[in-house]
Amino acid sequence: MTQPDIRKSIARFLLSALVTLAVGAGFPTPSPAQEARRTEASYGIDTATLVAAESSPNDWLSYGRTYKEQRFSPLAQINKQTVADLGIAWMHTIGSKRGVQTTPLIVDGVMYATGAWSTVFALDVSTGEPLWDYDPQVPRQTAIKLCCGISNRGAALYQGRIFSGTLDGRLIALDADTGEQLWQTQTVDPEQPYSITGAPRIVKGNVVIGNGGAEFGVRGYISAYSSETGELVWRFYTVPGNPADGFENDVLKLAAETWTGSWWELGGGGTVWDSFVYDPELDLLYIGVGNGSPWNREHRSPGGGDNLFLSSIVALRPDTGEYVWHYQTTPGDTWDFTATQHIMLAELAIGGRVRKVLMQAPKNGFFYLLDRATGELLSAEKFVPTTWASHVDMATGRPVELPGVRYEEKPSVITPTAGGAHNWHPMSFSPEHGLVYIPTREATTIYAQADVYERETGVWRTGTGSSAISPIAFLSLPEPTGYLLAWDPVRQEERWRSDHEGADSGGTLATAGDLVFQGTPAGFLNAFDAGTGAQLWQHYVGAMVAPPITFAVGGKQYLTVVSGLGGLASNRSRPPGSPESRSRVIAFSLGAKGKALEQAPSRMPRVSAIDSSATADQINAGARTFNQYCGSCHRGESDGNIIADLRISSAQVFDRYQDIVLGGARLDRGMPSFKDYLSPQDVANIRAYILQARRLLVSMQGAADGL
Repeated sequence: MTQPDIRKSIARFLLSALVTLAVGAGFPTPSPAQEARRTEASYGIDTATLVAAESSPNDWLSYGRTYKEQRFSPLAQINKQTVADLGIAWMHTIGSKRGVQTTPLIVDGVMYATGAWSTVFALDVSTGEPLWDYDPQVPRQTAIKLCCGISNRGAALYQGRIFSGTLDGRLIALDADTGEQLWQTQTVDPEQPYSITGAPRIVKGNVVIGNGGAEFGVRGYISAYSSETGELVWRFYTVPGNPADGFENDVLKLAAETWTGSWWELGGGGTVWDSFVYDPELDLLYIGVGNGSPWNREHRSPGGGDNLFLSSIVALRPDTGEYVWHYQTTPGDTWDFTATQHIMLAELAIGGRVRKVLMQAPKNGFFYLLDRATGELLSAEKFVPTTWASHVDMATGRPVELPGVRYEEKPSVITPTAGGAHNWHPMSFSPEHGLVYIPTREATTIYAQADVYERETGVWRTGTGSSAISPIAFLSLPEPTGYLLAWDPVRQEERWRSDHEGADSGGTLATAGDLVFQGTPAGFLNAFDAGTGAQLWQHYVGAMVAPPITFAVGGKQYLTVVSGLGGLASNRSRPPGSPESRSRVIAFSLGAKGKALEQAPSRMPRVSAIDSSATADQINAGARTFNQYCGSCHRGESDGNIIADLRISSAQVFDRYQDIVLGGARLDRGMPSFKDYLSPQDVANIRAYILQARRLLVSMQGAADGL
């Protein structure tokens, strides 16, 4: 027996012993069917299975279905001719009312998914019946150090274990059959404002995970942990640390030459909060790196510099974390144009020969095609209007910036925004049509350099927000718009688009049934002809953030999506606590006749103005405080807010602002207490700003009535 075989045998023996102890401690005893499944399915998901996932068309074994992360299914029972017959097969209600972003995993008739607060649950995919659920008990005050809500994008499956990250930075391994915790490891310094919202990936027996927190002043990295023990195998930092402490490797020493000032005192940023892709043919792991801390380069790196590896795609050796190559999409990023967005792998005919390519549509508005072996830039074109760069110079690989866009001297109006032309919502690719389907967003904002920048613990550090412009000016910008874009990556041109109400777009799924599925902010799940964009089917699902998937069991194909609070539908939904406001898993199949959800109002609720005696100075101060502390979750509905549009709050909520913001009255809902950061006057100013925004909404509604 070889050493690896001996280690595996010992691991299985220890796992068996742990299960025996767990049963004695009161954990559920696996049924004979579960034991069979453990042997035949869960433990059968190993490296070879994941590499060959294309040969398991009925399952969805990893975040993007296969290692290429194309989110393309070869199933075709649901197709252009049959899609009109889709109905609800079953629904499973999730306890939280908060948004969900999870991509479920499917193996042998079992679904594994994650929910708000990093919960994990398993369902029988034929009936929707729960098998188990797990709550890692994330402290609710953790929400104060989160960029973008309490959501989680999914889990990973390997050799009978489910792996997931938690908002407070833990990586946890669960028994796939019982939900019993097998081990957990802390992947971050708990004293630092790190978080995890992304789905881990399994690469050669290791669990790969990154983290978030750049807005709060952390230093980014990605790590690999043993799937058997949870021990750290390697770590790659994405920005250099303090030169006085020495560098972890020579690559970071070279990267430090692209920074100036004392960036390490501000953290640096560069968190890898999403998008890890493994290529088993080239044995390369590709990661997308996020924004700097703060956003504004002038504050974090005065004097300029590209600031490697911010806003970059980096290729690493998966066994060691060794650097291989990088491509920086936005050198010297100063707009929060992350490169953490979905990365896909494909083989495309470029210039008369087939190339192994990497594709990405990051926040900055350009679609990139790279040779994934070398990092060579093959093409880069705008997929949305952009005002920060005219084009990408193919000789240098660098964007050609337009004058005045860096806003050091005066404010600059920029398209796209920090919300991105494409954000975390996964895109998909159809090899049959050669098209990428991108959840696309067009929006404009004003960037201005902060008058004074001071590091403050627990506070967003953007380095923006000058008094040279009135924050009220943001309310006068054009309304953001969203649509599904079918993009030809070879010709680098739009093939078709489908507009929808609201700015944010749900993730997409492409299938061999010649279909593309996507959810909208208004709470609809749509099916389109993959070649023409013609809408063929629509069903109301209550709300939409998460990307749909498809699978088959018992000879029947299912379409599934996890629907949760967020976007237009949540702002127009029924009162909190009603069944329609809950998150849920919804499964569709052909001929199913399950009861449909009652549709929420299609229009913004009518509101009336609430009197306020606040001065213009108080309103402006409130706007600045709101943007710093509240905007990431509560920006206007058309800006794709994560939680709720505060403009349409009830009068009772406005009466309780001090209790809610400072007293933690809604801590159980994920609204942390800001008593350590805000004063009663700050809260009064925020309230005044929201009431002013409400008055503008009332005016717009009145103007619309007069048309």
